[in-house]
Amino acid sequence: MKGFILGRKMGMAQVFSDDGTVTPVTVIKAGPCTVVQMKTEAVDGYAAAKLGFEDVRPKKVCKPENGVFLKAKVTPKRFLREFRTEAGQTYEVGHEVRASDAFGVGDKVDVSGISKGKGFAGAIKRHGMSIGRMTHGSKYHRGVGALAMNTTPGKVFKGRKMPGHMGVDRVTVQNLGIVKVDANRDVIMVKGAVPGAKGAILEIRSSVKSAKGRG
Repeated sequence: MKGFILGRKMGMAQVFSDDGTVTPVTVIKAGPCTVVQMKTEAVDGYAAAKLGFEDVRPKKVCKPENGVFLKAKVTPKRFLREFRTEAGQTYEVGHEVRASDAFGVGDKVDVSGISKGKGFAGAIKRHGMSIGRMTHGSKYHRGVGALAMNTTPGKVFKGRKMPGHMGVDRVTVQNLGIVKVDANRDVIMVKGAVPGAKGAILEIRSSVKSAKGRG
């Protein structure tokens, strides 16, 4: 069965196995999350569960969202995200989703988040373009190069890769393995790096590339 949860990136660490192998991991405080609303095919046209993460004062929430929380009879949450559910997968509104309920050691997950902002970047750093000749007299080392044809169409097409703002994009890293789950502290350790800076909000869901499921 499909697992999903919201979490906050705590940073990176290392896990040592019995044979001395070192595995780099990302530590994520995953949940507990509360089911605030269930979307159904009959009413909404698709099936999904809306999860809330981290309590917040009611005055910090807008009136429409406060109405959702009042209807669900749960305390207001700072972050809300929808996760698509499978056929027959349903939750009671108010149900608490914890890290140990959603995932186990060895499961494969996809982690989505907002990447770090890099500010204004050139075409080489931003798009991986080739560098020019670093020889005396070249006078062109890190430029973009030709932008368009000579006369026809005589313009730069929209979407051309050029220098500009880099980062702060939604990024998903797929098929990461879960190395450890701490049920008491609602912490999961995922092999490798995930998007975002320390403290960033992450969406963790069962991998679409992995045939392994739970339930």
